[in-house]
Amino acid sequence: MSSINRHAKHITATVVGNKRIGQYHQILLSVGDIVQSTHPGNFVAISVGGENSAMILRRAFAISRISHRSDKGDGTMELIVAPHGSGSRWLCAQPEGASLDVIAPLGTAFGIPTAPAQALLVGGGYGSAPLFGLAEVLKSRGCRVDMILGASTASKIYAPIEGKRSVNSLKIYTEDGSAGISGKVTDPIPGLIQEGVVDVIYSCGPMAMLAAISRIANAAEVVHQCAVEESMACGIGVCMTCVLPVENSEGETKMLRSCIEGPVMDGANVQWELVGKVAK
Repeated sequence: MSSINRHAKHITATVVGNKRIGQYHQILLSVGDIVQSTHPGNFVAISVGGENSAMILRRAFAISRISHRSDKGDGTMELIVAPHGSGSRWLCAQPEGASLDVIAPLGTAFGIPTAPAQALLVGGGYGSAPLFGLAEVLKSRGCRVDMILGASTASKIYAPIEGKRSVNSLKIYTEDGSAGISGKVTDPIPGLIQEGVVDVIYSCGPMAMLAAISRIANAAEVVHQCAVEESMACGIGVCMTCVLPVENSEGETKMLRSCIEGPVMDGANVQWELVGKVAK
């Protein structure tokens, strides 16, 4: 594996919780000591379908939170899963006590400021789940954390009550006005930057949302770290199905693997206008 995944382990994880929250499932896994090297932005690759399944490829899921249980030398990992495809539906159907074939932690993590900063966290749909764990880390480092969550409609918002304790402020935007403020999640960002209350932006969600945030951040010269949502077939950099056009330090556009060089990337370097247009 790449040096980025040097801490990754192939383990058998146990499902210790599976709770339906709106349209999503909050799945809690007992994963042992790998939580010691797991950070916000990392993801997990899970073998789905069971031993006789035709689904031979692993499925990648963002890690929402981790929890240390030092008294037992154990740790847990939380995933927020939408049961859309056959693999995610299978995972959401797993009962407590089930064993899962897991590789984790994988990918790049969010960079944490070395000094207290004003952080704006922006999430779209259930893609916002990793931001709550990130908020906890930022708060522990003395940062101010403001969060904006958005979706097309209220049922697609993932905003656990306990998450509000991790942020200084939380606002919700829905495009149909069914919850929070009517509008897009990107609407308030320019004003907040102009007010001088944003030093760095962190985001998770649909690619179109990430591209829109990057345009705003680039124009204002604000750092934007985004966790890209690109389909990953293997999760460990072998299959090359998740590549994205990214500009390097020499101004050249290279096709980088979002499972290895990402999922967290500098939004200013991703060539958003070429995503989906460059042959993979």
